[in-house]
Amino acid sequence: MNNAHRLTRVSVSVAVTAVLLLWAIPAAAAELQARTVAAFNHYVQLTEARMDADVAFLWLDTQPEGRQQMHRDELRRGALLIERLTTRDAGREIVIPDGLVHHWIGLVFVPGTTVDRALALLQDYDRHAQIYQPAVARSKLLARDGDRFRVYLRFFMKKVITVIVNSEHEARFKRDGRDRAQSRIYSTRIAEVEAPDTPREREKPIGRDGGYLWRLYTYWRFLERDGGTYVQCESISLTRDIPLGFGWLIRPFVTSIPRESLEFTLATTRKTLAS
Repeated sequence: MNNAHRLTRVSVSVAVTAVLLLWAIPAAAAELQARTVAAFNHYVQLTEARMDADVAFLWLDTQPEGRQQMHRDELRRGALLIERLTTRDAGREIVIPDGLVHHWIGLVFVPGTTVDRALALLQDYDRHAQIYQPAVARSKLLARDGDRFRVYLRFFMKKVITVIVNSEHEARFKRDGRDRAQSRIYSTRIAEVEAPDTPREREKPIGRDGGYLWRLYTYWRFLERDGGTYVQCESISLTRDIPLGFGWLIRPFVTSIPRESLEFTLATTRKTLAS
């Protein structure tokens, strides 16, 4: 057998092994630990303290002046800006035992639209399954009390394997002025669904599942300026950690979903508001 054939057989063997591991490892059950939740809550607390202390309303306005103008030009040309963030505790990394925090911020600009229209879209929860499909498979407004909403969303996630979760969220909206508004949306219940849309459909025990999504907090800001509205979303989610020894293989799979989800949500929001 020549070297080319050997290399081909080795490559095929590695590829087959990688596919089998991708199917087997993420499907292994994980259990959400109290210490994981405590560390995540600490991360969120420090992040929200930073948000409350920020003088600038948009992340864009915290950038150096030269970059601000460059980003505004990109946004007005239809770009979607997205960046990974990391919150630290007095300069030290916040360790999340047995879990991973995914922290992203994204921004789009919608010419000709208003803050009122952006708020109306985000609050139209009964239509989110129509607007944000296929990422949102089902949606329903459960209750509303003024600017506080309680909602149900079924998320569809696919990356080699398919994961469906039922989730409930509390959304709090705040109008900061005629030209701006914001909201904070906290997941209150997340349950992975087994055999969805079949007679065998059932929810796995909360916190004892694949660990693909244990928490999801999103922070929206809307600013009407420059002939349109800037729409910003900061997302903090919690998933299982990577099994020891498989980080090189599994980590890209786990970490790609939060970014892609935020990109899809912002791009769809911009498209819907612009139509």
